[in-house]
Amino acid sequence: MFLKLVSVTVVKWTLSQVSGSLPSCFQNYHQSIFHSQPWAIFLLVLEILTQGQRPALNLGSFWGLNCPVFVSSFSSEMDSKGVILNAFERFRLKTCIDFKPREEEEDYILFYKGKGCFSYLGNKRFGQQLLSIGDHCSKVGSVQNQLLYLLGFYHQQARPDRDDYIIIMEDRIKPDTEINFEGANEEELDSLNDPYDYKFVMYYSKNAFQKGTELTIVERIPNFTDVIGQRIDFSDYDLEKLNQLYNCSSSKTFMDSCDFDQEDICGMIQSSEDNADWQRVSQVPGGPDTDQTYLGKCKGCSFFMHFNSSSVKEGEKAVLQSRLFHPRRAFQCLQFYYYNGGNKNDQLKIYVREHTSANLNDSLTLVHEVKDPPIGNWELYYVPLNVTKKFRVVFEGTRGFGTSAGGLSIDDLNLSETQCPQHIWKISNFTKLNSSREIIFSPPFYSPKGYAFQVHLNLTNEDKIGIYFSLISGANDEYLEWPCPWQQATVTLLDQNPDIRRSMSHQRSVTTDPFKKIENSSETFFWDKPSKVGVTATFPNGTSYSRGPAFGIKDYIIHKWMQRRDFAKGDNVYILLTVDDISHLRSNKSSHIPLKMPTLQRDSGADLCENFHCENDGVCVIYKDKAECRCRSLKDLWFVGEKCQIQMFASLQSTVEALFLVTSFAVAVVASLLSFYYGKKKYGRRKNARTSNMTIENVSMQYVIQ
Repeated sequence: MFLKLVSVTVVKWTLSQVSGSLPSCFQNYHQSIFHSQPWAIFLLVLEILTQGQRPALNLGSFWGLNCPVFVSSFSSEMDSKGVILNAFERFRLKTCIDFKPREEEEDYILFYKGKGCFSYLGNKRFGQQLLSIGDHCSKVGSVQNQLLYLLGFYHQQARPDRDDYIIIMEDRIKPDTEINFEGANEEELDSLNDPYDYKFVMYYSKNAFQKGTELTIVERIPNFTDVIGQRIDFSDYDLEKLNQLYNCSSSKTFMDSCDFDQEDICGMIQSSEDNADWQRVSQVPGGPDTDQTYLGKCKGCSFFMHFNSSSVKEGEKAVLQSRLFHPRRAFQCLQFYYYNGGNKNDQLKIYVREHTSANLNDSLTLVHEVKDPPIGNWELYYVPLNVTKKFRVVFEGTRGFGTSAGGLSIDDLNLSETQCPQHIWKISNFTKLNSSREIIFSPPFYSPKGYAFQVHLNLTNEDKIGIYFSLISGANDEYLEWPCPWQQATVTLLDQNPDIRRSMSHQRSVTTDPFKKIENSSETFFWDKPSKVGVTATFPNGTSYSRGPAFGIKDYIIHKWMQRRDFAKGDNVYILLTVDDISHLRSNKSSHIPLKMPTLQRDSGADLCENFHCENDGVCVIYKDKAECRCRSLKDLWFVGEKCQIQMFASLQSTVEALFLVTSFAVAVVASLLSFYYGKKKYGRRKNARTSNMTIENVSMQYVIQ
């Protein structure tokens, strides 16, 4: 009884100290545990308080189980703003972590353009928390890197077992930056039992903080030298750790993925009102001879769905329906691969069947029709949906006029509540083109606003590939605004993994700043009308056009990464293109949908920071109409004080934490002893008072019980 009393007292005291830092949904999620299992609470709090800075996190740095991370308006370049929104979408697609505009939350993130990319480790619980997306950081992988640090993750090269896998070349590191390479011990960092991950998005590059030209991080397995430091997307272990830490059992916007390798075909059902069934097969005599999932790797080892149009009459159909889906957004994207091995007149139609209580017969809506002739290859398709009620996706294959040598096939379906890309540029026979060391141009495309554009790949470098975006002359030029204002072109090299959650597609963006000038020119705008600032070029069909200046990334991806992932699956490369008008991000109004973020409202007291100097790279912010410093926080070193003038070290924190725990436990024990003592004394007085009024029989019975 004494031990139980002590435990409950410690729990109640500890919770009273930390309850203010618990997110509301964390409190609600564990409310039943807190009230019904005091021992469970004690162990939970004790474990969290003793974990220090490990990625399993204490309550002071944890953003909450399945809680959104509240984000304020941000001050950054326009291109970075769009990239940040794209990074949020990657989190929503692959995890249960969400981001939304700040309303009245006390703790929030402020994105801004600082000197580089940096963030605090975890939630510091002091209100406005800065995250810098500076020069060379405007890419999804870099934003993911900083957000993971914000969510409580260390860099991979800091793991306690890092010396088994890498060598830190200390003599090659730039002076005063050595602290960035210090490793953590097992008390500071928990790897969550995952293997060492060379593809971890939170990994320094091989030449990080170098003072010369030699590598600062050398891999013990040389094949991984060009892998570390990737800023493409989450690795599999990134997602495993993040979902484990934040208790994610599902993601926010993912709905379904199916490669048909399981016999249950992902819960899809055959219609009883058609003429034939879709069959689950591994190959078909008339093609395809392999599925899309393992294209170029093996034949007959995996499955796809096939409608044999040669087995039915003209006009007869086979219908395959998905399981029921319950949308949370008003838009979805269906992605799948299609193979026509039948006749040019065979057709595939995509329907949406909405289910409502008012319509017992449901509502069937045609959303897309594929009429492409047989070409002997799997082809990628995206179909945008706009469904708000529970629904099924319906695939209907129809035998067309003429002789059919085979039929229609589908494979690698993915459904998510995301926006589909606007255009697809397919590059076939990529190996041959790559070996030619040439520059290849895409066909012309149009943005939703009517701007014509073109993308080209620079394959001339033997180590890396460059990608560039240009405006070109188009049919709408006389009616458009010039220079082209705030159109963000997002170019994505598709990793053709059958499951979009595991795909590491490489995304970069270019934004048309109407004020950008051509280099060495004070009057010519970079994104002006192509006929005014461009050069004359010719399409393959001989048509002439004007191509404006190109802007892009010379080291978009290295050739070794092209081989490590399914970027060139079956020797086919897909580049997804989207051009969005992001001019709304310049306004000071908050957006009301999760995809948009409000922009920074200029503080009327911003001039308070002009004469308020923060030391040690601290940043001045305005908080409650006062200038304050937000200080830097590194792994084993951070700064505190009114102007960040005081250095603190991890060793000092450990001592303080130890004293705090010892003092807390001592106070709890004393409180428990006093409570026990006075409770017993009070109980003794009540017992004596009752005894004086007892009968002889009652006294005798009391004696027997004792």
